[in-house]
Amino acid sequence: MKLTIWGAAQQVTGSMHLFETDNYKILIDCGLDYERETRLEENEFFPFNPGDIDVVILTHAHIDHSGNLPTLIRAGFDGQIICTSPTADLTELLLLDSVSIFESKQKKQRRGKRHSSGPRPLFFQKHVMETAERFVTLAFNKSFRLNGDVSIELIPAGHLLGAASVVISVNEHGLNRKIAFTGDIGRKNYPVLVDPQKLPQVDYLVCESTYGGRVHSKDKNIEDVLVGEIENACIKTPGRLIIPAFSIGRTQALVYTLNKIFTKGLLPRVKIFVDSPLANYATEIYRKYLNHLNEDAVDFYKEAGDGFEFENLFYVQDIKESRELSNYLEPCIIVSSAGMLEGGRIQDHLFHNISNYYCTILFIGYSAKGTLGHRLLRGDPFVHIRDRELPVYASIKRTDVLSGHGDHDDLVNLVKDQQKEVLKNVFLVHGEPESMGILAAELDTAGYKVTIPEKGATYIL
Repeated sequence: MKLTIWGAAQQVTGSMHLFETDNYKILIDCGLDYERETRLEENEFFPFNPGDIDVVILTHAHIDHSGNLPTLIRAGFDGQIICTSPTADLTELLLLDSVSIFESKQKKQRRGKRHSSGPRPLFFQKHVMETAERFVTLAFNKSFRLNGDVSIELIPAGHLLGAASVVISVNEHGLNRKIAFTGDIGRKNYPVLVDPQKLPQVDYLVCESTYGGRVHSKDKNIEDVLVGEIENACIKTPGRLIIPAFSIGRTQALVYTLNKIFTKGLLPRVKIFVDSPLANYATEIYRKYLNHLNEDAVDFYKEAGDGFEFENLFYVQDIKESRELSNYLEPCIIVSSAGMLEGGRIQDHLFHNISNYYCTILFIGYSAKGTLGHRLLRGDPFVHIRDRELPVYASIKRTDVLSGHGDHDDLVNLVKDQQKEVLKNVFLVHGEPESMGILAAELDTAGYKVTIPEKGATYIL
């Protein structure tokens, strides 16, 4: 068996791992690499022949795991893409959104440069449709044989609707061995989503490390934190609370929690505007897969109805409605994408509110270095939005209670569930080098062999 790490090596984005047996090649994830040092068009070139890949296994829908699948197909891959049903639906939605983003960027560059059309989009809508036709969906915890020697099983990972860890079992040269790819690991007791499930015993583990070295707040309840922030921003002071949130996953968890808060009467009703077309479509998929949600969400649906719909919640439908929000003068909550502030309608709301003393901007997720979100969180007094330098007078807040990733302790415990006498190596991916180093040091102290691969590193297993 052979493992090559082709993506998310000592960085967070671009997950892509090639696993090979004697006569079979499996690609686990095919994500878009959008690190600051990477030009988008570089994703067009693969370090292997896509036509040689027999099958792709997709852990979940996020673009850093799924976003280069249409490019892979354009380059010659003609096999199946295996994932859960929710992942298939959410991935199609996100890939179509990527096409819109590509085309929008190209139009902006065309306007700015009279004789240049800008970089060509990686793929178009027809390529997304071709990708969707390749999906083969599996249920969780069901073994599926790929060929005579290789079988796979998808294990619930939390993190996002339909997200899975992948366990590959190989019978080769009379030996039975297993390798697991965690994908992204979620948190226990997270709104709407099921808890990550314990992995079976494996021989090798490819483990994400996003929150290595960082521990989530343990003493803060999600509802209590949101009640406090809403009370301070909208009730004690008649202002507005803007919450940047990723359209798929984070927005649904937030809306569901806000529903519970107002259903319980914990606060006077404040209007909530969800301003993200993508989030609206994704919420329909969450409704479709009610049976994939956690027990709390299912019980809430039975007792109180739709967890994503309530009296003071309004889904903004078009750009006209979105722009009208700048003239809404009553206290309100605006939930808008994108989470790192690098695009989407959130930039319109920031443009009108970043210099508003009566506005609070609450970050509920990760902001990568170099993004507008990161600049605000580090305390920059001025930020660049829409070709203007604007002073930051709004209050900038942050909470990790809605982070969708397991923290350092969760990752350590995931590995420690494995018997160190059996687990031969842990490969850390999907994290910043510092995070990987801290996580690796603790696992090494605990007696596990840990490797932090460079991009393109190959290992004979």
